Amino acid sequence: MTHEQLSSMTKSELIRIARDCDLRGRSSMTKAELISALDEQDASETDEEPDRKRLGAITIPGIAPEDRAEARERREILQERLREFVDPNRHCEWTSIEGHPCGLPVVAETEECGLHGDGAIADRAIPLTGELGFGSWPPLWRHLSLATYDIDSFGLDPVIAEMAWHVLNMLYYDYFRVEVEGIENVPMEGGAVLVANHGGAALPYDGAMLSLAVMNEAAVPRRVRVVGTEIFNMLPGVSHLYRKVGAAYAARDDARELLRREHLLGVFPEGERGFMKPVWEAYQVGRLGRGGFAELAEEASVPIVPVAIVGSEEVHPAVMVSRKLASLVRMFFPEQRVEEIAIALNPIPLPIRWHIRFLPPVLPSEPHHHLDSLDRLERAEDVRRMIQSALDDILSERRTAF
Repeated sequence: MTHEQLSSMTKSELIRIARDCDLRGRSSMTKAELISALDEQDASETDEEPDRKRLGAITIPGIAPEDRAEARERREILQERLREFVDPNRHCEWTSIEGHPCGLPVVAETEECGLHGDGAIADRAIPLTGELGFGSWPPLWRHLSLATYDIDSFGLDPVIAEMAWHVLNMLYYDYFRVEVEGIENVPMEGGAVLVANHGGAALPYDGAMLSLAVMNEAAVPRRVRVVGTEIFNMLPGVSHLYRKVGAAYAARDDARELLRREHLLGVFPEGERGFMKPVWEAYQVGRLGRGGFAELAEEASVPIVPVAIVGSEEVHPAVMVSRKLASLVRMFFPEQRVEEIAIALNPIPLPIRWHIRFLPPVLPSEPHHHLDSLDRLERAEDVRRMIQSALDDILSERRTAF
């Protein structure tokens, strides 16, 4: 294929060709890098496609050995990029009242580590030791056990959040093999509302993958404070962990304060109806609530970034929905607003290949402008159409879910 033909294609088409050619690191490449890499691909290698069966048995349907190799390469790229945010040659001089020294490396161009700095770690997800991995856990456990730092006012614990980041990356890179597009549309400074389609039917995988996409792929690894439904804040144990990893309660006052502090706010306005969507309605974006997210963004004068997520609505395909089961849930959790519970046959999520596309932001009208009810609904509908159009485009180019 000629250079001119490659240049005329979209990035999604180039990624599909790169996948067929088994081009490593394709997910993190720009369009120009993809064209250059495909130009350099040797013609003889394309004629002699490697026999996938000789590379080893596929232990999980849909996950080939070359996918695992690519996951390792993407992790290495992430580690190299994250090391730039920490200076390993200098260490924090903070000492606790009991005399325990900090010992963590300082954030680049500062004099303190992420734990004892200016609190920017609540927004910028910089690894405290400069890298992710189980090898960095001993010093993290030390600070966690000694309680040498403060959590933020919403419950974020940067140590636990960093541990969860590393563990969940196994889902992100190895299992769901998430591909990200349009990450440059996420602002690297200031607040924004990230609005996405909802799915899962069992667990909020989409909230986790949305957060990881920004931390793993953006030029500056920022946290997305995902707003969750009531049940995750009522279950013993789960509620504490949910807060500690950086999620937020579905309350308007909390959302306003997060935006006032210039955080990224992740919302799924379809709510419970989108989360419990049956498989035959997958990727059909429903009404985005009453447009509350649009009002919040307008009040805070921050952009809305629509996000199309393919993968979340297939990991637990719901074969039916039950109102009786929902009534039992409300019996034990009266504050839960669930009306239907989706029933899926697979207790283990399917290894669906995910694709997350961040769309161009919808800018606020003017500073501190107030939207009336009709304006809110119109803006919410505009965002819904943008997400639906992106979903249709991604699905039309996808050859297989795995």
